[in-house]
Amino acid sequence: MLAPHYAEILRLHIACVALSGMLFTSRAMLQINGSPLANHRALRVMSYLIDTTLLLAAVLLTLIIHQYPFVNGWLTAKVLLLLLYIGLGVVTLKGAGTTVPRSVALAGALITYGAIIAVAITHAHPR
Repeated sequence: MLAPHYAEILRLHIACVALSGMLFTSRAMLQINGSPLANHRALRVMSYLIDTTLLLAAVLLTLIIHQYPFVNGWLTAKVLLLLLYIGLGVVTLKGAGTTVPRSVALAGALITYGAIIAVAITHAHPR
C-alpha cells in the first residue's frame, strides 16, 4: 500500500521537473545570447527553489516506494544521469565562454534531461 500522499507528491515532482527544465532552457538561451538576464537574481532563486522542491519530492518518493539509488538500477541510472545533467548545465550557464561550447553543452543537457524522463516513464512505480 502506497502512502496516502503519494499521488500528490508525484504530481509535485513531475511539475517541478517541467518547471526546472523550462527555466534551465530559458536561462541557457539567454546566456548563449549574451543577455545579463540569464543570471538575474530572481531567476537563480527560482531555480534553487524549484530544484530543491524537486529533490525533496524525489527523496520522499523513493522512501514511499522503497526503491533506492545504488540498490535499484533504474534509480541509479537517474542519479547518474542527473549528475551529468548538472555538469552540462554548469558548463552551459557558467562555464565555457563562447557560444559554441555553451550550445553543445545545452544540447547534451537537454538530451540527458530527456533520458532522465524516459527512465522515469519506463520504470514508473504503480499507483
